[in-house]
Amino acid sequence: MSEIHGTNDPAFDSVRGLMQKQLSSGEELGLSLAVNIDGKDVLDLWGGHADVLKTQPWTKDTITLVWSCSKVVTNLAAMLLVDRGQLDVNEKVATYWPEFAANGKENITVAHVLSHTSGIPAWELPVTFEELCDNKAATDKLAQQAPWWTPGEKSGYQLSNQGHMVGEVIRRITGKPLEQFVADEITRPLNADFQYGVPEDQWHRTAELIPPAALPIGDLDPTSIVARAIMGSPFPAQVAVTPTFRKTVIGATNGFSNARALARIGSIVSLGGTVNGKRIVDPTTIDKLLEEQIQGQDLVTPEFVRFGLGVGLPDYRTRPWIPEGDLCFWGGWGGSIMIMDRERRMTISYAMNRMSGISTIGNANTEAYVKAIYDIVNNMSA
Repeated sequence: MSEIHGTNDPAFDSVRGLMQKQLSSGEELGLSLAVNIDGKDVLDLWGGHADVLKTQPWTKDTITLVWSCSKVVTNLAAMLLVDRGQLDVNEKVATYWPEFAANGKENITVAHVLSHTSGIPAWELPVTFEELCDNKAATDKLAQQAPWWTPGEKSGYQLSNQGHMVGEVIRRITGKPLEQFVADEITRPLNADFQYGVPEDQWHRTAELIPPAALPIGDLDPTSIVARAIMGSPFPAQVAVTPTFRKTVIGATNGFSNARALARIGSIVSLGGTVNGKRIVDPTTIDKLLEEQIQGQDLVTPEFVRFGLGVGLPDYRTRPWIPEGDLCFWGGWGGSIMIMDRERRMTISYAMNRMSGISTIGNANTEAYVKAIYDIVNNMSA
């Protein structure tokens, strides 16, 4: 029987037991879960298998594709530039990237891109997976297309292209491509095991994804925003194993990591900008990150959402199991999640390889773990 490995504070023994139960029942194949409070890892657990045939154990250093949890890292990188006065979120994207002004995009601001209100939730058709894995070509293509609705009026979740837009702004300001800037400023200073794509010499420690049921694209009106967004982001789960996908940089969707590393990165927010004595950003920058930009039914997902600057904000209509308060979150397709709770100075992160459902905000396992963790933490402070 697969066992859960790692360490946890005794108060979290029941969470360890829950993980073991989910593994034993087959609800999980392989996973990692982490909880960091006040800069201390009170739970750092992993277990199961990294492959479908169950020949490779999920180890301490196993990484997996975390899909849109990548957006949190990418958007935090942009907030570093805000903190340094190099980027103004209320400024037009074209101020930093002049070519972006084409075809009616001259008034789109950086805040619009960070809050999914740019009106550009995907690439215009026709477009192929191979084209979008050419980072420069895919970015140039975005610069030439027109918005699908008036920017700023409503959110339309930018499925796979947010990282191209944010990354290009970062590159224009710093001269560094997104992956280098994130490595230099976030992952290396924090010793966090996160990267966009994964080199071939690390494939041996990369978990194999189990895709969820196929999206019901055939049932959608092909002219609808939802259908156009899905078809304009041609990244089915099966691409995760392809060399093409693993060798490119897609700032919105192809981060490979584990729960421990995601918790370390998320602690930038939860701990007010300083992690392990390293000041990453000022607390006022975190305040700005959490300022609501939009709320309502998203045009793409289509769920009720509240967005700050690159993160989701809590609301019972989005997920009742994420408590309201001074926190933010986002997840990855199939289950992975990052919850950054400033009120409790706590970060929760989860990464797994058995995907479930079509949402980017958790699955049934995610909900069970998060509920269990908050029950414990709330009882500790009662």
